[in-house]
Amino acid sequence: MPADSSSLSGQGQTVCVTGAGGFIASWIVKLLLEKGYAVKGTMRNPDDPKNAHLRELEGAAERLTLCKVDLLDYESLEEAISGCDGVFHTASPVTDDPEQMVEPAVSGTKNVIIAAAEAKVRRVVFTSSIGAVYMDPNRSSDAVVDESCWSDLEFCKNTKNWYCYGKAVAEQAAWEMAKEKAVDLVVVNPVLVLGPLLQRTVNASIIHILKYLNGSTRTYANSVQAYVHVKDVAVAHIVVFETPSASGRYLCAESVLHRGELVEILAKLFPQYPIPTKCSDEKNPRTKPYKFTNQKLKDLGMEFTPVKQCLYETVGLGFFIWKNKLKNGISFT
Repeated sequence: MPADSSSLSGQGQTVCVTGAGGFIASWIVKLLLEKGYAVKGTMRNPDDPKNAHLRELEGAAERLTLCKVDLLDYESLEEAISGCDGVFHTASPVTDDPEQMVEPAVSGTKNVIIAAAEAKVRRVVFTSSIGAVYMDPNRSSDAVVDESCWSDLEFCKNTKNWYCYGKAVAEQAAWEMAKEKAVDLVVVNPVLVLGPLLQRTVNASIIHILKYLNGSTRTYANSVQAYVHVKDVAVAHIVVFETPSASGRYLCAESVLHRGELVEILAKLFPQYPIPTKCSDEKNPRTKPYKFTNQKLKDLGMEFTPVKQCLYETVGLGFFIWKNKLKNGISFT
């Protein structure tokens, strides 16, 4: 965390966080409240029990307002953003269904930028993804993935990777609309996010790890994945909001691991679980981790949590939630 973060204060400022009940957004709300901000969190249903964790955060009773908002309903969004100094747009569908992913992500993002322009907010911070950055079959294996990289939309379409396609076109739409409306936009592009959940529902990135511990997966893939701690992602959002000179995109990643390296770390940390030791593809050479740089965030004072600690904290609470779901007869995919 930046050394001078304690001197930055949100007192007297109001910000809006879209999709406030989500994994990353919940952490952003938590840290904003701790810094003294008043927060307006948007969600489809503020009364849904899955959002109850937000009301329990320190400072929530005094400075958190949960707003019923549909991002495709401009009037509800305009009301939530009105009077705000900034917006953190984290809400996004997480699906591989093109109809549910692409159009809602693009239209919702455009509406957020337009409402932010009307409210004359100081800055919008948009949560994009590594999915908008690295999906490019023509990139050399020696090339360093940085903020100048964009995913190849045709490649995403041809491989039916609608999540990455949706994130890329939504970010492009954000940049275009921000330019048109003269909105100060900064973008954070996180990789796969790990760490402790504030909400009591297991999400996709937690399942990515738990499947190696619960016996459902007997082998690991010959592939690589980049990881980052959820608190680091939340800190990055707030740092780029509070730093006047921040601009453009910020790649938010700590390290890239081959699945073999991932299961080795898990086996050392949690030897009591049936962690796979065999690769599903032993014919082809081991996939090499891609190179990346997170220097832009480090230049703002960011320090990243080591991936081993991310994994330890992910499993600690994530596995507890998973076991409780099984005990209560609740299944999840």
